[in-house]
Amino acid sequence: MTAAGSGGPTALRILLGAQLRRLREGRRITLDEAGDVIRASGSKVSRLETGRVGFKDRDIADLLTFYGVDDEQQRNALRELARSASARGWWHDYSDVLPTWFEAYVGLEEAATSIRAYEIQFVPGLLQTEDYARAVTMLGHYGAPAEEIDRRVRLRMARQALLAEPRPAHLWAVLDEAVLRRPAGRPGVMRRQLQHLLETADRPNVTIQVVPFWAGAHAAAGGPFSILRFAERDLPDVVYLEQLTSALYLDKRETVDHYMAVMERLCLEAAPAASTASFISAVLRDRLPASACCRVQARGSDRPGTAATAAPSASRTA
Repeated sequence: MTAAGSGGPTALRILLGAQLRRLREGRRITLDEAGDVIRASGSKVSRLETGRVGFKDRDIADLLTFYGVDDEQQRNALRELARSASARGWWHDYSDVLPTWFEAYVGLEEAATSIRAYEIQFVPGLLQTEDYARAVTMLGHYGAPAEEIDRRVRLRMARQALLAEPRPAHLWAVLDEAVLRRPAGRPGVMRRQLQHLLETADRPNVTIQVVPFWAGAHAAAGGPFSILRFAERDLPDVVYLEQLTSALYLDKRETVDHYMAVMERLCLEAAPAASTASFISAVLRDRLPASACCRVQARGSDRPGTAATAAPSASRTA
């Protein structure tokens, strides 16, 4: 039985759904039959089992009875798990600036024990400084009120807390060299961001690798992606692919295996993690002079998405 403290509400919904699915399938009960018991459709039961919706205590009790779960200890444990899974995560305080399609990622990120990310244009959100996050956020939300920008930046900073917990997640980021060389924000912002990467790379739970330009074309030329892994066996690994206004969550075993193989090849093609500090230090020595940074910023100051690149997506700017 999975304890209620195994992760945030998003992960707990998936865990509980997996257990309910096993109970249903063990009794050879169809989705529609289960739906009739809770006065709903089979598709509603499917959404419960995949963790896409919350649980009502009455529905859980009725399903457990229908599935033949008579043991009071098991029933109480599952109902307690359902109550924990229906709790609001801390990120709900930012619902006004958090897209619904990105909300699931924040919940899964919170529960992950391992996060592997490949980035081609921006420093990953979990490694951004506040000033860099603000500069990138303003690219994606040109003209937004200052208060909205502030809240989006605060959300980004709050997400980073998972790297400093007593048992923190391990973040392994592979960055294209362009991430380090593309200026963002006012003069000095990128320099401080690079210095922050140097400091963060010293953490035992953070690994940073760089794919240098001289490596040429590589396995992940198609674009950035993340892979989330979890301690609980009922939580499948998830590949996250983000677009400008939506995202894909892929958890089929063969699909995840393919992306994992690409990630492994990327790590082999990238410079070793042991050389990351010297690589970033070299970039710092090569930084554009302040006047050049000002010209880059000025060219995009009156047009959205042109100061550094096209408008970034939500996990970089949420």
